[in-house]
Amino acid sequence: MEAINMRDVIVSDHLQHLQAKFADRSAVIGIVGLGYVGLPLTLRYAAIGFKVLGIDIDETKVERLNAGASYIAHIHCAQVAAARDAGFEASSDFRRAGEADALIICVPTPLNPYREPDLSFVLGTIDALLPHMRAGQILSLESTTYPGTTEEELRPRLESRGFTVGGDVFLVFSPEREDPGNPRFETRTIPKVCGGSTPACLQAGLALYGPAIDRVVPVSSTRAAELTKLLENIHRAVNIGLVNEMKIIADKMNIDIHEVIRAAATKPFGFTAYYPGPGLGGHCIPIDPFYLTWKARQYGLHTRFIELAGEINSDMPHWVVGKLAEALNARSRSVKGSRVLVLGIAYKQDVEDMRESPSVELMEILRAKGALVDYSDPHVPTFPRMREHHFDLTSVTLTAHSIASYDLVLIATSHSAFDYALIAQHARLIVDTRGVYGEALPNVVKA
Repeated sequence: MEAINMRDVIVSDHLQHLQAKFADRSAVIGIVGLGYVGLPLTLRYAAIGFKVLGIDIDETKVERLNAGASYIAHIHCAQVAAARDAGFEASSDFRRAGEADALIICVPTPLNPYREPDLSFVLGTIDALLPHMRAGQILSLESTTYPGTTEEELRPRLESRGFTVGGDVFLVFSPEREDPGNPRFETRTIPKVCGGSTPACLQAGLALYGPAIDRVVPVSSTRAAELTKLLENIHRAVNIGLVNEMKIIADKMNIDIHEVIRAAATKPFGFTAYYPGPGLGGHCIPIDPFYLTWKARQYGLHTRFIELAGEINSDMPHWVVGKLAEALNARSRSVKGSRVLVLGIAYKQDVEDMRESPSVELMEILRAKGALVDYSDPHVPTFPRMREHHFDLTSVTLTAHSIASYDLVLIATSHSAFDYALIAQHARLIVDTRGVYGEALPNVVKA
């Protein structure tokens, strides 16, 4: 698609009507998928006076939200209750899609067992919405995906129902940029990239997001918007891969990589600090690079740099377990039969989100090697049901006695709530993957 010249946009009656409804906030905003992306967006639109219809297949989630309760730790129940009192309603009935002027899709885009894109949630959602859509609506996809998804998958489905994209319905891709648990940013303050299937679609997208987001960034096409999101996350994955490799090198040289990063970060230009860890977690960074590498193969391209970073990051849990085994061996212990307490099973600090958490992979590897594994995480009191992992465990309360009862404590996620002084005082052996302990301690091994 060529660069958009707004002066060339033909403003249809449907577009004018939509723009007016977004401007005076009489539009109904439909958000499909009320998870870590959809729920914050719901609350934002409700807070500025829009009526919001949330659609989700999880009946339990729907019931909780309609009762004014939150199921996400960093989103308070009072926020959900306020949205409900302002007119927000959750439903599992896709037949209500016609009530909305905008339908924003916020569903997962995981990988299949072959590390290829799995669009089943997106395509299942659009197929469920289509029979109930009407002229005059805008459909926005926020789920991270490969360049071409909006044009190759969503647009033909709309057109198969007799709609004219850019005429009587409007189609945009606007990637989510939520960072759960980050208090420095909120939905309103994070700039929103938006690409339209046509110039008129882009205008509709800007009208949709303009009232809710401080800055909307237009791009020339949905494909450009899709690639923008992948670049953001691949940039982070590649740099984390680099610093993880640097950690391995520094470890062999008996240098503290965290000290090195702190020193390098004092340079006021040309350096951005990234930090190593036991692997990559979250729904985006471990997954998104594979969306681009898969699509690139269709163009005869081999994304060697991206894939190398992915290999390094994927190997980190095994490297950590190797360091753990060395630490136990130095104390005449084997992994098999040792009692190991994993601190933090959420994928990042101070949240309960366990999507793609490297901590869980660490637990799996340790269990396979015969270790007796427990965990402690104040944000995850009971190990949840997961598609690929199962541990019948509850979080261990950290006391002097409980800490001392383990052969090794593995710091996998550095939650603020942990009492690291207490842990250092009573743990027999600590493997620290997050650089919690800056000073050298006799019972701490850095990994």
